[in-house]
Amino acid sequence: MPAVATGPMIRREIGDDHVCLLVFDRPESGANIFDAATLDELNEHLDSVENDASLRGLIIASAKKSIFVAGADLKTLLQQARSGDMRAFIAHGQRVLNRLAELKIPTVAAIHGASAGGGYEVTLACDYRMASDDPATRIGLPETTLGLIPAWGGCTRLPRLIGVSRMMEMMLTGRVYRAEEGYGFGFSHYVAPIGEGLAKAKELARKIASNAGRTNFALIQALPRIAEGDRAAGYLMEALMSSIAQDDVEAKSRLRAFLEKRADKVAPR
Repeated sequence: MPAVATGPMIRREIGDDHVCLLVFDRPESGANIFDAATLDELNEHLDSVENDASLRGLIIASAKKSIFVAGADLKTLLQQARSGDMRAFIAHGQRVLNRLAELKIPTVAAIHGASAGGGYEVTLACDYRMASDDPATRIGLPETTLGLIPAWGGCTRLPRLIGVSRMMEMMLTGRVYRAEEGYGFGFSHYVAPIGEGLAKAKELARKIASNAGRTNFALIQALPRIAEGDRAAGYLMEALMSSIAQDDVEAKSRLRAFLEKRADKVAPR
């Protein structure tokens, strides 16, 4: 039977397939928003996820009919701006979403409904984004219309996915995009038929986890480093990853050194 842990804003469910589901469901509200309490709760759930070695994947979803996560709580932002604590709130959000991005298991965001600002940034911290082809689904970073910028990793992660030019257009116009249009621009990896988003996200997480289990998901996490580095570093990483597939202990050590940026420890021999 699935294991369920509930909190004020987020529900955690773990199925028999060992895929964890974190469902945003703010009580007595038609919308999900990020305030300090929600960030703290997400952080606590990530503690549990990190400490559960049986998990094979994680899905972020929403229980609301037309809202995934609308973004950061404007009242909180205004209070932080007036008190001079805006930077601390932003840093807290960055730390929490970075933890999500660094998980050692595949992560999928099942986007259904409005996913704007901080709500879209949490999906950018996931490995994959599955957007529901529903009229309610809207994706964007419209906070620039309020004099804010995407500061929970949005300005860092999104340009690497879609390029700086498209990112600037998205930010400076404040546009939000329907699922199909957003897919065409690279805002999501997949578009799911109405009503099938969560099921498709689970299917994807299970498939990735199954294949990653054969090669070690830590290797797959190294791929962005290959893409961002020069060719020589890329060739070295390919060789190390091939060796690890054959259970080469020395190669595993050298890969860890590479990921920890100890270049002197991974030079070709």
